[in-house]
Amino acid sequence: MTEEWRNHPKLKRRFHAEFPGDVQVIIHDGGPRSTDRSPEVVWVTVTGVDENDIFTGRVLNQPQQLTSVVQGAEIKFIVPSGEHLLMVTEKYLQERPDWIVRPCNQCGFDELFDVPSELIHVIFPDIYENENRSMVMFTSFCGVCGGVQVVQHKDARLESQHNDKQEEKKKWWRFWK
Repeated sequence: MTEEWRNHPKLKRRFHAEFPGDVQVIIHDGGPRSTDRSPEVVWVTVTGVDENDIFTGRVLNQPQQLTSVVQGAEIKFIVPSGEHLLMVTEKYLQERPDWIVRPCNQCGFDELFDVPSELIHVIFPDIYENENRSMVMFTSFCGVCGGVQVVQHKDARLESQHNDKQEEKKKWWRFWK
C-alpha cells in the first residue's frame, strides 16, 4: 500500500506530533438547516488519497452525539479553508463540481456540510413541488460558525456579472482603456 498522502502538501503541519498518520476532521450529521446535532472534531487515521485530493481515513474517537458516524468507520474528507478537515459524502462529492461556495462572511469556511440539492429542498420545500425548476443561487448558514455562505451554481450567469463585463468594454469615446 502506497502512502503518498504522508507528504501531501494539503496535509502538511496537520498531523498529530506523536501519531504522524492522524489528523483532526470535522464530522457531522449535516448542516444547521438539516440537523440539530452539532458537528464534532475527531481524530482520523489517514488511509489514502485519490487523484482529486479526496482523502480516506478511519475514525479513532467515538462521536458523542452524532448518529451518522461511529468509531472505526471509514470516511472521506477534504481540505477546505480553515483549521480542520471536513468529512464529505459520495453524493456531496458528485455535486460539488457544479457549485461555487463563497467563503462564510464570518469565518471564511468555503464548503457545505450538506449536499446542495438536498439543502435546496430543506430551505425551499415548496418551490419544486410541481414545476421543473432549478436554483442558481441561494444562501445558507455556515456549518462551522453559523455565518452566511452564498452558494452559486457554476453555470449561473448573474446580472451583476453581465453588467460588469459590459462596463469592461471600451466606450466609443475613450481613447485609452
